[in-house]
Amino acid sequence: MAENFKLMNVIPTAIPDVLSLEPEVFGDDRGFFFESFNQKKWQAETGLERTFVQDNHSRSAKGVLRGLHYQIEQTQGKLVRVAVGEVFDVAVDLRRQSPTFGRWVGEVLSADNRKQLWIPEGFGHGFLVLSDSADFLYRTTDYWAPEYERCIVWNDSDLGIDWSVDYLPSLSPKDAEGVLFRDAEVFT
Repeated sequence: MAENFKLMNVIPTAIPDVLSLEPEVFGDDRGFFFESFNQKKWQAETGLERTFVQDNHSRSAKGVLRGLHYQIEQTQGKLVRVAVGEVFDVAVDLRRQSPTFGRWVGEVLSADNRKQLWIPEGFGHGFLVLSDSADFLYRTTDYWAPEYERCIVWNDSDLGIDWSVDYLPSLSPKDAEGVLFRDAEVFT
């Protein structure tokens, strides 16, 4: 395979710091191949100098909503994707000094579209599983630190996230007890 192929198309979202990434996929009737991450190409194509220190893999059933999570210290940037199934993935700007503070963006990520989403430090993150199940993969720029983890309730009216659901998603006890955006610790 040629060393100079492009890793991905980088597409800014409505919040320019959140990036939608479409990988270069090579496929034929036997299957496909794509490079899901390459540190050197990541830096060259996104212009971001981040080092990733932890990879996570979760599986969730249809209707499960995880989030909106963030760490107030040991902040984590996240590079997320779906290996099996489909989710609606959301990032919320929690940086008080940002012109997009309190705004959100969402993308459908799936095994079929192979998109990734870059969610920088200072953002809350959550996803809703749309398929029967989904395997969600994410790489972080800092380690998980439960003592700094915070959660904003998924259906906060001030945020107005359009999850496009007419049912109550399945939530963990921690997520069901998330705080309102107006009461949340945010980044200065």
